[in-house]
Amino acid sequence: MLASAGVAALLLGAAACGADDGAGGGDTSGGVGPDQISEQGEPVTGGTITVGLEAETNGWIPGEGSFANAGTTVAYAIYDPLIKQTADGDLQPYLAESMEPNEDFTTWTLTLREGIQFHDGTPLNGEALKTIFDEYLTVPTSNVANRLADVTSLDVVDDLTVQYVLEEPNAAFPDVLTGSPGWPFSPTAAAAAGPDAGANPVGTGPFRFVEWQRDSRLVVERNEDYWQEGLPYLDGITFRPIPDEDTRFQSLQSGDIDVMQTLRQSTVARARDLDGVDNYEYLGNNSGGSIINTSKPPFDDVRVRQALAHGIDQPALIDVIGGTGLTPDATQYFSPDSPFYSEEAAEAFPVYDPERAQELYDEYINDPARSDGQPVGTDISFTYNCPPDPSLNELSQLYQSFWSDLGIDVSLNTVEQAAHIQNGLAKDYDVQCWRVGAETDPYFTLKDAFTAGPLNFTGYTSAVIDENLEILRTTTDLADRQAAVEAISLDISENVPNLFTGYTLTDVAVREQVKNVDGWEFPDGTAGNGVPGATTMWAYVWLAD
Repeated sequence: MLASAGVAALLLGAAACGADDGAGGGDTSGGVGPDQISEQGEPVTGGTITVGLEAETNGWIPGEGSFANAGTTVAYAIYDPLIKQTADGDLQPYLAESMEPNEDFTTWTLTLREGIQFHDGTPLNGEALKTIFDEYLTVPTSNVANRLADVTSLDVVDDLTVQYVLEEPNAAFPDVLTGSPGWPFSPTAAAAAGPDAGANPVGTGPFRFVEWQRDSRLVVERNEDYWQEGLPYLDGITFRPIPDEDTRFQSLQSGDIDVMQTLRQSTVARARDLDGVDNYEYLGNNSGGSIINTSKPPFDDVRVRQALAHGIDQPALIDVIGGTGLTPDATQYFSPDSPFYSEEAAEAFPVYDPERAQELYDEYINDPARSDGQPVGTDISFTYNCPPDPSLNELSQLYQSFWSDLGIDVSLNTVEQAAHIQNGLAKDYDVQCWRVGAETDPYFTLKDAFTAGPLNFTGYTSAVIDENLEILRTTTDLADRQAAVEAISLDISENVPNLFTGYTLTDVAVREQVKNVDGWEFPDGTAGNGVPGATTMWAYVWLAD
C-alpha cells in the first residue's frame, strides 16, 4: 500500500464507483446498471476476442498518444500502470512494489518489482524509468509534460528504486502515475523505432503488440513471459475503432465483435435490451456537454457564455441522447456521489431561462465595445462541432435550435472523433460537444482543465481557481479541500467555460461468453475499481467454452 493510502482514500474513496465482488453477476457501478449479469464460472485459458472501440488513437507511446477512453483501454493490454485505484477508491501500487513519501510530500520513493521485463526482453528498472521521464514524458512536445511540471527530477536510487522530487509538496502526486505518465515502456525499443515509436509500443503488459493498421485494427497476443503467473487468460485481442455508434452496436448484435465500448447514453439503453449480452456499466464524474473556446471573441465575454448556458434546456438535451432515467443532470465536474459535489454550485449553475439569455445576448451585441469588433446590433455567428453519431447530430441540432431562438447563426460541423480531439487540444474550434471530468484527484482534474497547458481545452483561467488549486495541492484536510473545490465550482458556475448535459454512464457490453470484465485484482488480491470510463484490465478477462 502507499504510505499515503489513508489520505488517498479520504480524498478519492467516495468519488470512486467500484466493481462488484469480483465474481461478476450484479451491479457494477454503485447502484446504476443492468439487473443481471450471466454466471461467470471458472477462468478459462485460450481464445481470442474482438473489441469495438469508440475511436482511433493517434499513437501508442505515453507523452505522444492522446489516450482518451478508447486509447486507455487498449493501453491496458500493452502496458501495466505503476499505480491503480482500488474498488474502495484507494490508490495502491500495481506494477510498482511500493511508493512512499517523505514527511512533507516533496519526495516520493517508488520501488519496482524484481525481475520484470519489457516485451523486448530488456529490464524494467530505475534507469528505464529515468530515461522515459527525461527523454519522453517531460520534453516540450510531450502532452503529459504539464502533469509532471511540478517534478524537478526523477533520480535513480538503485536498480529498482527511483525518487520523484517535487518542487513543492503534493500529497496527491501518486494519482499522476495511474495515467499514461505511469505506464512504463521500453526506452530501448522506443529509441530504436525513433519517430515510429508510437506505432510500435513495447510495454510490460499482459499482451504484446503485433500490428496496427490505423483506423482498421490493432492486434495484440498473449505475453508468455508476463510477470503475473497464470495471466492473461486470452490468447489475443483485436481492437477495432468503430466510431459510428450504430455500426458498433450492430457489430455486437451480429457477433462481428465480442465487446463494445460505449459512452453514449442511447447506446447503453439499447445494449441493455440485447439478448445474450452482459453490460458492465460505470457512472462516475465524467459528464457530457460542450466546451466553449474562451480564448477567442465573442466567447471571451462572459455575457455570451452565460447566454449560451441560459438558452439551453438541459433535460431536453439529455432526452435526445437517451439519458433520461439513466443519468442525473450535471452541474459541475463532480457527481452527487463525490465528496467534492457542491449543492451551492449546483444551484448557481445557469438554468434554462430564455428571457435572461436574451437579455445577456442583446446586451453584448449592442455593446459598442463588444470583443468581436462587429458593428452594434450584428448577430453572433459561430460553428458547433460534433462527431458523426446520430444521437450527437440530433443533440447538435437541438443546441442550434435553442441558440437560434436568441438570434445566433449557428452552423453545424461534423468532425471525425480523432480530429475532434485534436481540435480541442489545439483550441481550433468555437464551441463543440465534449466530455468533461475525470476520476482523478480534484487537484489534477481541475488543474488540467483550468491552468495553462494542452488539456485546458476552453482556455479559461482565473485567480480564484489558482488560489484554490494551491489549497488542494498543499493540504490533506478533507473539509479544506471540499471548500476549495466548491469555490472553484462556483467560479465555473458563474463564468461558464463549459456547458453540461448529464453525467456519462459508460458501458462495456459483451457477448455473455466474455467473462470477468470488471473483476480485475491487484497482485495481492485487492479488488480493483472495475471499468471506469469503459476501460478494461484485459489480463483478467476470459472466454468461456
